[in-house]
Amino acid sequence: MALIFYRFSLLIYRFGATVLALFSPKARLFVKGRRRLTDKIKKKLSNNNAPIVWFHCASLGEFEQGRPIIEKFKSQFTNHKILLTFFSPSGYEVRKDYEHADYIFYLPWDSKSSARKFIDIVKPDIALFVKYEYWHFFIKTLKDRNIPIISTSSIFRPDQIYFKPYGWFYLNILKNVTYFFAQNRATKLLLEKHGVNQVSISGDTRFDRVAAIAKNKKELPQVKKFKANKKIMVVGSCWSEDIEVLLPFINASDMKFIIAPHEIEGGTISKLEKECMRKTIRYSKLEESIGDEDVLLVDNIGLLSSLYAYGEYAFVGGAFGAGLHNILEAATYGVPIFFGNKNYKKFNEAVELINLGGAVAVGSYTELQDQFAIFMEDTAIQIAGQVNMDYVKDNTGATDKIFEYCKKLIQP
Repeated sequence: MALIFYRFSLLIYRFGATVLALFSPKARLFVKGRRRLTDKIKKKLSNNNAPIVWFHCASLGEFEQGRPIIEKFKSQFTNHKILLTFFSPSGYEVRKDYEHADYIFYLPWDSKSSARKFIDIVKPDIALFVKYEYWHFFIKTLKDRNIPIISTSSIFRPDQIYFKPYGWFYLNILKNVTYFFAQNRATKLLLEKHGVNQVSISGDTRFDRVAAIAKNKKELPQVKKFKANKKIMVVGSCWSEDIEVLLPFINASDMKFIIAPHEIEGGTISKLEKECMRKTIRYSKLEESIGDEDVLLVDNIGLLSSLYAYGEYAFVGGAFGAGLHNILEAATYGVPIFFGNKNYKKFNEAVELINLGGAVAVGSYTELQDQFAIFMEDTAIQIAGQVNMDYVKDNTGATDKIFEYCKKLIQP
């Protein structure tokens, strides 16, 4: 019965995506990308004779978590090919030309036939699923063929379906995974409580990723010129709800601001230009700057992780909506961090940095203003910044733990 329900749920999801594709560009990419997908994969791999390591990421965030492991495999297993799949267009469309993967595809729909066809074509030596997504037929097929299945940066909560009295079908999917590398002790204990004992704590590979980014950050001379001798708050991945709180703060401040909206299309930047009472300039127009601008509006993607290096403070968006974006990108540069107080508690690093004194959750302009006053002095900036930098440094190393385990499976 549970398997029938699972299949039915996938059919409903697939039908819904097809209908939504009539109206949504993102859904259109989701559906279009899976048309004749098995044929595309077969054609691309037709001349390949090298062994394959398969990585699956749900979307872009999971890709960033998996990236350090992918690049470690690429550098160490030079005779292997890297195959990368995404479930979501927001991952695939951004990273379809990622240079460290040899093959990049959407993940086919999870069914018995498509899973078997996919595994028949790819023949992976090992499969690594990053953080989320445990597809029944793919995992069962891998298990049946004795192909190791590794879950990296795993994190679970007690309220998830795997751990409900009626969730035995989904729990059995987890039991078929060869090994879990958990982000924290709570996840390890939760899995073990439910009979999933093939687990150890590795930490979160995002720490390795952001540490590497900081070490190899892009130098942005025009941003340095914009900064001049002023203090800057870098606002990263902000949404309209974040802007509502920030805009009066920006207008009342004598600091400079760099604002990188989560979505650069759809009129967000134009709206900021109209509503901001201070002089703005777009990143694409920086060459035309006359040096008197106060607010830099970032109208391209891929720079945020380097932009944090130019700030004394960071405000990271998303917590007033679906969920807080990556605060570790800011923390690694040693800056105090602010974010919304609504949806951040499921992000362990946010809770821990608040407790350590390196980050603050705020609910309004007044609260932001009051909390910011605590961090105005250089000493306060330095202490909070050092807390955040040390936090990242102390939590690096997950990539090496995962790689060493996988290496033994590929080269026993």
